Amino acid sequence: MSESEVVCVTGGSGCIGSWLVHLLLTRGYTVHATVKDLNDDTETKHLEALEGASTRLRLFQIDLLQYETIVAAVRGCSGVFHLASPCIVDEVHDPQKELLDPAIRGTMNVLEAAKEAGVKRVVVTSSVSAITPSPGWPSDVVKTEDCWTDTEYCKQKGVGLSCSFLCSVFWCELVTLVLVSSIVRNLSINI
Repeated sequence: MSESEVVCVTGGSGCIGSWLVHLLLTRGYTVHATVKDLNDDTETKHLEALEGASTRLRLFQIDLLQYETIVAAVRGCSGVFHLASPCIVDEVHDPQKELLDPAIRGTMNVLEAAKEAGVKRVVVTSSVSAITPSPGWPSDVVKTEDCWTDTEYCKQKGVGLSCSFLCSVFWCELVTLVLVSSIVRNLSINI
């Protein structure tokens, strides 16, 4: 990607997302940043205050499970940085509905929307949560793409938010790797 191009950052209001938006704006990119709620000042004001935002930042409200909201955000972009994923600090009542479905289906929606919009490159962010805990991995061996979170271990040792979050990250990344070859041919994916 080169400067003056339009790129999308999903999860643009988060810590990493907002720093990425800042970096892209300072390098001359036009940025489509996504947030969950355009009316929530805690998601928008810090982005709107960034240098270059008044002319090169456009905010989009998306729901990861609503495909058409993602299509609108990636339309006209040459690249997409996919950072958005559910982050819940309160009690999780239904991990499947609140974490797993939005993470997995949301990533699939972003990849499909990118393909439909003719996006050239998608960067899917990773997390250490995709590879830890992995108690069966030898402690003297560097963790590689072959090392994944042991979801059964998580289920046995933990319940609640941390277990659900680890599983959502693991499944999201595994699904991304599996689907890339079948859904998004001719699109460069970086994880």
